[in-house]
Amino acid sequence: MDSTILIVDDESRIRKLIKDFLVAKQYSVIEAEDGEQSLEIFEENKEKISLIILDVMLPKLDGWSVLRKIRQESKVPVIMLTARGEEQDELFGFELGVDEYISKPFSPKILVARIEAILKRVNGDPKEHKDYDGIVIDQEGRTVTVDGKEIELSLREYELLKYLIDNANIALSRDKILNNVWNYDYYGDSRTIDSHIKKIRSKLGKKGKHIKTMRGVGYKFET
Repeated sequence: MDSTILIVDDESRIRKLIKDFLVAKQYSVIEAEDGEQSLEIFEENKEKISLIILDVMLPKLDGWSVLRKIRQESKVPVIMLTARGEEQDELFGFELGVDEYISKPFSPKILVARIEAILKRVNGDPKEHKDYDGIVIDQEGRTVTVDGKEIELSLREYELLKYLIDNANIALSRDKILNNVWNYDYYGDSRTIDSHIKKIRSKLGKKGKHIKTMRGVGYKFET
């Protein structure tokens, strides 16, 4: 795997924990221990950094300030590490261009799964046709066929199905789905997701069985 990941955290044990898991997956890792250092390292290595893991609470310059500066020149995916699970913080972060949130304490395996899902989404060939048990997504034409027959999906249904498939085998909360598919331009009830899932399942027919309801959590696309 040819990706370089920048880990920005002032706690060396957390950097080591993440690094050990990433190196085991053949990622290259660069580390920074404060906000100012992270920007210097990013400037020197921005052509090769594929993703940044960025702590919110940092010395010298906090994670939000670092993110703002990076977003002025780069769309590199950013996963924020936060000890605070407050919704306002998350809303603020998504406005600034956070791709994903991981709350401390976290499971390194889940963090790696999220990294892989994001990089797959970012690096995927737009001409690629993804085939999951006869469900084929044509990313260039934004169409979905089931066993060779095209199904009619609204843009939101398409984006929701694609998000579930891009994160196959990962349980996704309703909030996470709203963050990533609705991007918080929808402030109503998260049950809107349930009605969209119901429609997608119906349109997929027998293949709708791949979308599993995770009680008390949300949904998962199982392959």
